[in-house]
Amino acid sequence: MRAMADRFYDIMSTDPAAKELYAMHPLPLDSIRVKFFEFLSGWFEGPQLYVEKYGHPMLRARHLPFSINERMRNQWLHCMYQTLEEQVQDKQLKHELRQRFTRLAHHMINQ
Repeated sequence: MRAMADRFYDIMSTDPAAKELYAMHPLPLDSIRVKFFEFLSGWFEGPQLYVEKYGHPMLRARHLPFSINERMRNQWLHCMYQTLEEQVQDKQLKHELRQRFTRLAHHMINQ
């Protein structure tokens, strides 16, 4: 999960296709990388690191201050799909993860 979180933010910070998404994030990305890893750990039924530190993720509510439209969703998914392509070898698992992340990204749209 840590490698996935790190690679996701590496892609976001270097890929021109995600420049608007990257601009929304506070720099440096160190703390957000850790938070994303902690969230992923619990979201994939591992240790509930995020919940232990910050409480229930309430992702939609926590992201309401940010304008998330279809363009931002697509940039986020671009970074996540690239991460999955690079890090997940099993085709079925990759497909399931793509579906799960896609549902999450659609849920985050608030504009």
